[in-house]
Amino acid sequence: MNLPNIISELVKAQNEFDSAAYANCFTEDAEVFDEGKNHKGKIAIQNWIDLANKEYRATMKPLDFNESGCILSAEASGTFPGSPVVLKYHFQLSNERIKYLKITT
Repeated sequence: MNLPNIISELVKAQNEFDSAAYANCFTEDAEVFDEGKNHKGKIAIQNWIDLANKEYRATMKPLDFNESGCILSAEASGTFPGSPVVLKYHFQLSNERIKYLKITT
């Protein structure tokens, strides 16, 4: 599967539980929507993913990538109820960084 470099970097950062590297995949004013909550800005995104990493220890296994919609389907496994689950990561990219990410089931 041929993923944009920044999405490959995000998957690697997630699987290594590297919150700083994960946040660095985003623009300064990026926004993440997950579990009904918005996280706006790199600092908020880093705080969100750091907490999620500590609580859920989730890893991502890419399954499919819809290039035209910029949607990654990935199996998420971790210490959360219902693991593993297939999630969809809806990306908007800007200047080789992630501007917006919405995570859905």
